[in-house]
Amino acid sequence: MQNAIAITATLVQPRLLTNLVEKLAHRRYDLGYCYEKVQIGWQADEPSSIEAHVSGDINFTGGKEKINMPFVTSFLFTCTKGKGQDYRLAWISSLS
Repeated sequence: MQNAIAITATLVQPRLLTNLVEKLAHRRYDLGYCYEKVQIGWQADEPSSIEAHVSGDINFTGGKEKINMPFVTSFLFTCTKGKGQDYRLAWISSLS
C-alpha cells in the first residue's frame, strides 16, 4: 500500500525577497549585452546573479504524520534585463 506524501515550502516575505534581489542584481554600469544584434523576433538579455540566504518552512504531510521544519539556506538568484527594461527575477537555484 502506498501513501501519498505532500511537500510544501513557504518563504518568509517572498515579495520583499524578490524586490531585494532585483535591486541587488542591478548594476551601476551597463555591459551592453542587451544592445547586441540578434535574430529577428529574439531579444538580447543582460544577466546578473547574486547569492542570498533565504528562510522559510518546509512542511511534510504523509498519512497522519505532519512535520514542519524551518530552514535557512543559500540560493543563487539570476535576473535578466532587456533593452530599456529593469532587471527582473528569471530563475532561482538552491546551493545546498
